[in-house]
Amino acid sequence: MKLGYVTLSGRGAIDALLAQVVAQLEAGGLRLAGTVQTNIERTDRRCDMDLRLLPDGPTVRISVDRGAEARGCRLDAGALEQSVLWTAGALEGAEMLVVNKFGKQEAEGRGLAPIIAEALSRGLPVLVGVNGLNLPPFLEFAGGLAHALPPRPEAILDWCRSACAAPTAA
Repeated sequence: MKLGYVTLSGRGAIDALLAQVVAQLEAGGLRLAGTVQTNIERTDRRCDMDLRLLPDGPTVRISVDRGAEARGCRLDAGALEQSVLWTAGALEGAEMLVVNKFGKQEAEGRGLAPIIAEALSRGLPVLVGVNGLNLPPFLEFAGGLAHALPPRPEAILDWCRSACAAPTAA
């Protein structure tokens, strides 16, 4: 199983790192499926969260604007589930899956968790961003088979290229 993950502190840091890695993988001609998140900072409230659906899908807003005083979850679960459907369809032509975040939805077995499992069952390498809060459920999900990657673009790119070049175990 070729499952790599990266953790990094700082709001939006994993998103920026994975976006940089994905841009270089795409420039190198690798066929990707998955999601890359961008955060649009706002001065009056929390940021807006958008997902770019790989390889050539739309950018989808996955956050709900609940107002400046709102607290709690602001994920648009419906938009996330539509993104999951898109990503599932994109697996067919992909050489690798990139998932911007193993978050609360994935920790509960929803979101992109089934797509990660499907990609791995097809022998596709999978790269996942994981924050510290969701690291324990991710490691449980991975069953001890995930590889921690240093949060440096070149190290992640090396792992991705190696994982894509390695033959799939039967």
